[in-house]
Amino acid sequence: MTLMAMAAAALLGLAAADQDVEIKGLHLCCGGCDSAAVKALESGGAKGPTADRAAGTVKFKVKDAKAAQKAFDALAAAGFHGDTGIKGLGLKDDSGVAPGKVKSLKLGGIHNCCGDCAKALKAAVAKVAGVTGNDLANKATTFTVTGDFDGAEVIKAINAAGYHAKLMK
Repeated sequence: MTLMAMAAAALLGLAAADQDVEIKGLHLCCGGCDSAAVKALESGGAKGPTADRAAGTVKFKVKDAKAAQKAFDALAAAGFHGDTGIKGLGLKDDSGVAPGKVKSLKLGGIHNCCGDCAKALKAAVAKVAGVTGNDLANKATTFTVTGDFDGAEVIKAINAAGYHAKLMK
């Protein structure tokens, strides 16, 4: 039964078995990433979350679509981003970054537990046209991107690399 069918069943008062969920495309380079993703999902109510570093995925169970979205939101709040493959449910772009050219963008809320995390984030941001630099340091949770670039494209690149970020004011 899909999560959407489960949500409909719940509205009708029908009991449904827990649904398996998999999120793909997360940045999971080390035990710190794995642990942080699992802890975030647990805090969001996911049942039995596990991380597969080699595949860049996390798997868990939820009772319904509402529970799944709560787990997705917790994962995003921990700085991770990925693809749920579920229409209408997933990790939302709540970055606060509007499309359009900017010279500087201060971002935060990222997961960056080690040097490999920082290296992957720097590489993702560097691919965006017009980006000339960033001040991301190992283990920092905020950083500034500089140049003459589209801010929304930076967020897309960060999300595609398996991270979630928000605009810092």
